[in-house]
Amino acid sequence: MAFSLHEKLAADCESLGDLDLCTVLLMRDHRFPWVILVPRIGALRDLHDLPRDQAPVLFGEIDRLSRVLVDEFKAEKINVAALGNQVPQLHVHVIGRYASDAAWPGPVWNAGVALDVDQAVVGERALVLRRALEF
Repeated sequence: MAFSLHEKLAADCESLGDLDLCTVLLMRDHRFPWVILVPRIGALRDLHDLPRDQAPVLFGEIDRLSRVLVDEFKAEKINVAALGNQVPQLHVHVIGRYASDAAWPGPVWNAGVALDVDQAVVGERALVLRRALEF
């Protein structure tokens, strides 16, 4: 099966570019520097569905994004999660967290919906991430 991005991810995120394995998305939520990695392999639901030879590539990309969030946004903590409860396509959340953020110390999913998304903040983050990832 060919790869195609799930419609909810496309609607909720801004596409930043592609790494070796994953498409990199920025969640349109100004409250958190929140990046999503989506392996460009069709019909993946869970991490164990990823071909074994691609696992080191995915973890390398998670590491790279984590370091960018710390370096560029001074994240105090990085949360990494692959839940897939609302979007069945395998995707990995890499989220920069701060003791002062809207959800701390809970998960970002308990912070409610970002109704008034500050597009200027999201746009600036996208520019910083594209530059840092050399897209």
